[in-house]
Amino acid sequence: MKIYTKKGDDGTTGLFYGGRVSKDDSGPAAYGAVDESVAALGVARALARETDPDLAATILDIQREMFIVAAELATAPSNHHKLEVGVSRPDPEMIARLEVAIDAIFEARGMPTEFVVPGDNPLSASLDVARTVVRRAERHVVTHTRLHEIEETLTVQYLNRLADYLWMAARSTEETWTSSKDASE
Repeated sequence: MKIYTKKGDDGTTGLFYGGRVSKDDSGPAAYGAVDESVAALGVARALARETDPDLAATILDIQREMFIVAAELATAPSNHHKLEVGVSRPDPEMIARLEVAIDAIFEARGMPTEFVVPGDNPLSASLDVARTVVRRAERHVVTHTRLHEIEETLTVQYLNRLADYLWMAARSTEETWTSSKDASE
């Protein structure tokens, strides 16, 4: 079996449960951004593996959940009835787990009261990059769900909470938070 099928050479891509759409349709834009998020999270996981294996394990769980998110986005709205919660459609528990993790970091570290400049260390910087990619995916998903009038989805909520988690996770890996305000001002 070869990696290339040549089916996409006409500018279309296949959907989960069948059908084809233009590669620049809102669905491929949304799940493409989710795919970028998975890759960005991979960088963070690789960095966390050495210093924080628990964080690395959490990131791997999130990467796997992102495939569930992508499956829903790669399905034509007319086939959404075929999706399975927790398999090809986000589960409310996925969101709840992120909220528990956010709350745990908040309890342990608190939260900055000012904007934080990313880049205290490679791990926190990679988490912040992943966060911004997730936010882009969230924006694409909002567009996709609006254009296709998709109402019964938890994808936007999941991505929103994931970005919040990544922000908190980045802060949890920093010894000090670098304020966006210059201390000499």
